[in-house]
Amino acid sequence: MFEKILVLCTGNICRSPLAEELLRMRLASNGKKSEVRSAGTGALIGHPADDTAQAVASEHGVDLSRHRAQQFNTELSRWADLILVMAKHHLDDAFALDPTARGKSFLIGHWSGTEVPDPYRQGEAAHRQAYDMIANAVDQWAGRL
Repeated sequence: MFEKILVLCTGNICRSPLAEELLRMRLASNGKKSEVRSAGTGALIGHPADDTAQAVASEHGVDLSRHRAQQFNTELSRWADLILVMAKHHLDDAFALDPTARGKSFLIGHWSGTEVPDPYRQGEAAHRQAYDMIANAVDQWAGRL
């Protein structure tokens, strides 16, 4: 069982906060105890989740209001048992920062072979698409963890 899961995106204000909270909720509902965090490879440190991301998440009963962005660093990488990323370039970023991330880092869309495009400043439709992709990927991971 992976007890410490880190989710990465770029700014840590749209995709990874959503995935963090969805994964936390899904694992808890399955009776699994895991600590889930998120970070960004180019985080907008201290910023809350994007307003549109919060609105779309809220429609699905997901509260992102407490989130504050943090920068991905070696300490977080080594803390995690599993690192889930939104896009292949995030894997490159993780491995460049911390070579020990290899072997425990995967695309969140690993099971479907998909990357989750960044919806930042792309409008509500892009956020809805990201939500759907992330929710599907989280369900696939939660069923395997």
